[in-house]
Amino acid sequence: MPANAALPALTPALEDYLESVFRLVTEHGFARVRDIAEARGVKPGSVSPAMRRLEEAGLIRYERREYVALTDTGAAAARRIYSRHRVLRRFFGTFLGLPPEIAEADACVAEHSLSAATLDRLVRLFEYMEVCPDGRDHLRHFHQCSRVQEGADHCPHHCPALHGLGERNTVMSVADLRPGQKGRVRQIEGQGAIRQRLLDMGILPDTTIELARIAPTGDPMWIRLQGFELALRKNEAAAVLIEAL
Repeated sequence: MPANAALPALTPALEDYLESVFRLVTEHGFARVRDIAEARGVKPGSVSPAMRRLEEAGLIRYERREYVALTDTGAAAARRIYSRHRVLRRFFGTFLGLPPEIAEADACVAEHSLSAATLDRLVRLFEYMEVCPDGRDHLRHFHQCSRVQEGADHCPHHCPALHGLGERNTVMSVADLRPGQKGRVRQIEGQGAIRQRLLDMGILPDTTIELARIAPTGDPMWIRLQGFELALRKNEAAAVLIEAL
């Protein structure tokens, strides 16, 4: 799908169904109506009307009227939705320290109204944790601070800096990878439309990316992410900083 193509507007309920299809395809390689119903906690008969609306929007297609597959547009829309879900779940769970079930439930609710600007700010917070030598210390201090955390042990007013984070692996960009090599995302340096496109594709801090192949001309490059193969222009790949794995 072209980078500047507009994705269709969906109701929160349809976004949830599309996300369920995406998760099933990512985890199992396929999605069936009965699996979607189980994932959503509804009867199979309730799934069919939603699937018809998603099919009319050009986001999915049925295979043998039982299996559901994502179109390219559907996969792009689902990645955008799931990217917001993952960012929120990590923020609620890792940063705020909420139990996994609460972090998951709240992410499901909030993902539908999360603006692009807020998504970008949250990802910048994750990037700060990766690139600042004191970033992880700050989060640890937050969770251990007896002044703001109920049940936390007393800590002195001037918290000593923590050390021993260990050596970082070599930092490079996705554009520096060779086919078959993998890296863990630390930061997205691109700005504006490029940055937003990368975030909507699901390229987020702590995500693992594998370079699949490179065009004979060197541009574009194809990466593997969450079971999908995605094309990046070389300038987009150069904007994604990773730790080599």
